[in-house]
Order: sequence, then C-alpha cells, then structure tokens
Amino acid sequence: MKSARIHEEFPAPSYRGTQERALSDVRDAFEAGNDVVLVRAPTGSGKSLLARAIMGCADRADEVSPSEPTGAYYTTPQVSQLDDVAEDDLLEDLKLIRGKRNYSCILPSEENTPVDRAPCARERGYDCAVKHRCPYFADRSIASARDYAAMTLAYFMRTAGSEVFRTRDVCVIDEAHGLAEWAEMYATIELSPRTVPIWGDLNVPDVDGRVEGAARFADRVIAASESAKDELLGQDELTADEAAERDRLQELIGELEWFVEDYRDHESATTWVVDQDGSDITVKPMNPERYLKHTVWDRANRFALLSATILNKQAFCRSVGLDPSNVALVDVDHTFPVENRPLYDVTQGRMTYDERDATLPKVAETIGRVMAAHPEEKGIVHCHSYGIQERLHDHLRELGLGDRVRTHASENRDAELEAWKASDDPEAFLSVKMEEALDLKGDLARWQVLCKAPFLNTGDSRVAQRLEDGQWAWYYRAALRTLIQACGRVVRAPDDYGDTYIVDGSILDVFERARTDMPPWFAEQVDRMSEPELPELDAELATAATSEGTPTSRTQSTPTNTAENDGKRSAARASDESSAGESEGSSRERSSPMADVWDVD
Repeated sequence: MKSARIHEEFPAPSYRGTQERALSDVRDAFEAGNDVVLVRAPTGSGKSLLARAIMGCADRADEVSPSEPTGAYYTTPQVSQLDDVAEDDLLEDLKLIRGKRNYSCILPSEENTPVDRAPCARERGYDCAVKHRCPYFADRSIASARDYAAMTLAYFMRTAGSEVFRTRDVCVIDEAHGLAEWAEMYATIELSPRTVPIWGDLNVPDVDGRVEGAARFADRVIAASESAKDELLGQDELTADEAAERDRLQELIGELEWFVEDYRDHESATTWVVDQDGSDITVKPMNPERYLKHTVWDRANRFALLSATILNKQAFCRSVGLDPSNVALVDVDHTFPVENRPLYDVTQGRMTYDERDATLPKVAETIGRVMAAHPEEKGIVHCHSYGIQERLHDHLRELGLGDRVRTHASENRDAELEAWKASDDPEAFLSVKMEEALDLKGDLARWQVLCKAPFLNTGDSRVAQRLEDGQWAWYYRAALRTLIQACGRVVRAPDDYGDTYIVDGSILDVFERARTDMPPWFAEQVDRMSEPELPELDAELATAATSEGTPTSRTQSTPTNTAENDGKRSAARASDESSAGESEGSSRERSSPMADVWDVD
C-alpha cells in the first residue's frame, strides 16, 4: 500500500469541509503500521470520495511482484449506497458488479429472464453463443480486471474463495457500523418450508433450543439435499423452478456444512443459538469471527472501514474479530452547524409495551402540534414498528389530521416513500425502519419525530443471550447507533436544516446510559437539546396547506428556542437552494440488517 499518495488520489477538484485533514489522518494511521483504519465520518463528509482516495493507495501491478495482491475493493451493505456510487461521475473508475439476478439474459425470447435462470443455468453443457456479451459475465470480467471493483457486501461475502475475485491490496467498507450484525444475518440459517425445498420429505424434530439437536438435524438435511441435488443435476434440462431448487439446495448444503463444521470445532470463537417456532428452526451465530475472517478479513491486506456510528473502537473490534492494537480510529469533524440540526425534548412518557397505551394518545397530540408548528413543511415520523404506525395513524385521524398523513406497508414501502417525496403537499410520512440510508435533503423534510427508543428485541435468542451475559452496554450502544443514524435523515448539507423531536422518554435514557460512546459532534447536539414552545393543537392550521385544505400564506411557526435565535438557521433557510450540491447519501432506503431482532411490539 502506498498511503503517501492518498491526497493525489482524491477524485474531486477540491476539498470540502474537513476532507483534507481526514485523509492526512488516515495516511498517518496506515503509515504507523495499522492494517485497519476506522474512519468515523458523519453525514456530509463525502465518505465515497474519501473511500476512493484510500483505494487509490493500493499497490499496482507495476509496483509489486506478480504474486502480490494489487488493486482495491469497495463494498457496502446498502444497495442504495452502491447506486449512489454508480451515479457519481467522480467515481467512474469504480467498476460495479452485482449478483446474477440483477441482470437480464440477452437471448431472443429470454429478455425478461434473470441471468441466474437463463438457459445457461437450466441446461447441462449449454454453450451460449453470446456469453461474451452477457451483461453479467461482461461486468464480472471487467470488475475482476479493473484496479477498483465495487459490490454489495452480500456479493462480496459470497465470492469469498472465488478464483475471479481474489485477494486485493486494499478493501474499503462503507457504512461499516453494522458489519457484525450483517455477518450474523448472512450466516443465520432458517430451516422451514420456505427455505428447504425438500421440507416435506423430512421428519422435523423438536430440538428444544439445543444446538446439538440442530446439528444432528442439519446432518440429515445435508444428506437429503445432496441426494435431491444430484437427481436434478442428472437431468439434461431443467425448468426455471427446478434450476432455482437446485441452486437453493446447493446454497443450503454450504450453509449447513459451515454451521456443523464450526459448531463442532472446539477452537471456534463462534457461539450458536437455536430458535424453534412450531416446526421452523432458525440457527443463529453470535459474533461470527470465523465467518468474517473467511469472507472479509482474508480478502485484502489493508482495510478502511467508514461510518458515522462506529461508537466504541474496542467493542467494535471484539464484535468483528479484530485485534484493537492493530486498528486505528480516525475521527472526522462534523461540518454542519449544530444550530441547523437541533434536538427538541417533547417527551410524553415511555413507549414501552406496558406504558404504550397511555403514552400513544399524547404522542399523537404532540405530533399534531409539531405539524401545526410546520404547516407548510414536510416531515417524517419514525414509528419503529408497524403496530405503532397503525395505532398512531388511527389517533391522528381522530384528531382531524388524516389528510396530512401518509403511511406505507412492508410490500409498498419504496413506492409510498417515492410518492411522498414527489408530493408538493406538506405531508407527514409515518415510516417504519427508515432510520438509515435515507436522504431527505432540503424541502423533502424539514422536521422529524422519533417515536420510540429503538431497543433490540429481548425475545430474540441472540439478544437474550448477550443480556444474560451482562452486555447491557452493547444493548444501549445499539440503540444509540440507530438514533444517531435517524437524527441525520433531515439535515444533509452544511446549509440544510431540520428539527428533530423526541417523544419517547426512553430515548433520554439511551442518551444517558450510552453517553461515553457518543461522537463529540452528537454529544454537542444532545447538550443543546431544549424544550420548545409548540403551538396548541389546531387541526385546521396543521392541514391548511395540504391539497385537501385551503392553501395558506401563513408564515411557518418555528418552535421557540432561544438557543436557535442567533440568526444562523435563518441564514441557512435563505441559502437552502444551494444545498443540493453539498448533500450526500441516497433518496432510497434499506432496512436495518437487524430488522428481525428489533423490538416489534
């Protein structure tokens, strides 16, 4: 790695904010002998540009012997982040590669067939005359030959051991804060009728939470799957469904063999837990260090991990199997004025399961008052769960605010999000699991409400095991990480601005319990938190500017807060149109990697 050239590899014509200092700090960290550098960079840092500069330090073919790794990988767990890279002209030398299902076959009559179900995947010995023009194989070939290849973390992990994507000199992982959780999710094995094609042929035992029982059942599933797969492989031609079954069987065999081998390896640091719901069995790893070593850490010589919310270096390193003594943490200052991103304490009680019935009506009324304070501005309400979303929507309708509220379901979340963003009405969007990777720059949203502390679900076996082991700091740190991510959704540039309202008192508990893990710039936000003077609930005022109401010329009623009256936010409002070129992130979203373990009550 030639870290000395990090500045000359910066792809933009000039630096913005603290980028030059950040790159110098990263260079110094690598030159000090660290193999891994954690870059804690908040929204607006231009992480993708920093990533490209770091990748440019990778050894090149003409600088080392042919046996030495060269080039760099860029990977991220968030599809939306990869889409942003694809659209950025400054990053055009990063060649993107996606999974086969994202490409369509180009053969006549197969144009709507994904490559993973094309004739080459269905027919034995199929010799495709246009394979050299196949969009997937062409992208894969180019990406493997280019100095810089970009892919999702899922694809990156799946290609571990590949002859095509071999070890490189440098790997940059963007949005890396959830790396341990993503690895746990990818290594989790669900055994059910939905995931096991031969389920009907199996006699499913009651494993009673015993990992040994699950391992013995896995042995039987492997043997039955091998037999079913061999039968399919013996056929000359398969239907698309049969090809999907063959691929799933092969995938399942690999998953189960990994589990059984790791569980029976007494030197492995991975702990496995088992859940059973009826006949469905889910096998989950905790802190899968061995899995990460094979799929990530063996893939490059040097790593840079970027995120705004790597909160505790020691804890993060433990969770992903890194030696902290070989890891440096580089903090990047926030460039957004703190007065542009205020936090408001409008807590109405606690949103725990036992107290929610009493608190929800007060939360709905408070949201109505927030809407009255922003009659002509759009906002987002982070509901945390569909149960809270539904009940909150009912309460808001009862208060006469239904005309200004939009919701979504799990199956139409993207469509409803895009429709809300495209609307000129100042609607409130009741969202679920949109705390990350959502770019609401400018007038897309000027306010947001955090309805519930995003605690992990203690009913999940992994969470329960960690709490039984006394890992409460981890529990509160996980909630804080999501809260910090959520607070960044509505302020996306130095001259952008947006108000964040906290209605659940448990969020204040998180701020107190995880205080020592806060980045300095977020601690400053928390320290400036105040109680605003919201207008009284007025449904007519709150809905006046929607298409259902009468357009109003009323000036926005900003919550009163003396700390915010220094004129800086006013200047930001006046220059808002210039913010588009400064924002980063994506207007798309992706749910959290731990969506299955968040408290959904």
